Amino acid sequence: MTLPTPSANLWDQRYTQDNYAYGRQPNEFLLNQIDHIPKGAVLSLAEGQGRNAVYLAQQGFNVTAVDASAVAMRQTNEFAQLSGVSVTTITADLANFTIEENKWDAILSIYCHLPSALRKTIHRQVVQGLRPGGVFLLEAFSPQQLNYQTGGPKNADMLASLSELKDELQGLDFIIGQELERDVQEGLHHTGVAAVVQVLAIKP
Repeated sequence: MTLPTPSANLWDQRYTQDNYAYGRQPNEFLLNQIDHIPKGAVLSLAEGQGRNAVYLAQQGFNVTAVDASAVAMRQTNEFAQLSGVSVTTITADLANFTIEENKWDAILSIYCHLPSALRKTIHRQVVQGLRPGGVFLLEAFSPQQLNYQTGGPKNADMLASLSELKDELQGLDFIIGQELERDVQEGLHHTGVAAVVQVLAIKP
């Protein structure tokens, strides 16, 4: 049995205290790029309380959500039931999770902030885990977010630039790769103008 990590316990506390900490609406970048995501099996990393997974399931995708927080995965299942869809949930710290090779038509990483060493490992697995034609979609805070007070980690090691992501995702062709400022209004913890990095990339 894998014992819960301190970080998992912290997320359990956040999701217990906050009613949909990041809201119930899907991420805006995901919404804007939904037509580029091939129908099929989708893996959502660090899904949280289900806002993106449930939306994708409603669009006809076969969604698997993984998160370190057991509370979040329970809430994702409840949200899916209330929405009349099904989402497969896996409670696992990404440090102890392996993305299966050549399995996924799409993988999402929406505000999945990890220590850089773990992020590099996960991104290598992302490239291997996508089927040919599979798509990786990411939105996260960039290092410039340290200048804002609108959400995200305060540790620079957990924030990646576009150049770093391109290095880590070699083997994918970038359709979109950009750093920008945008107004992020997602629940209680993403609350204003923020510096983000966005990626939409395909496996040849």
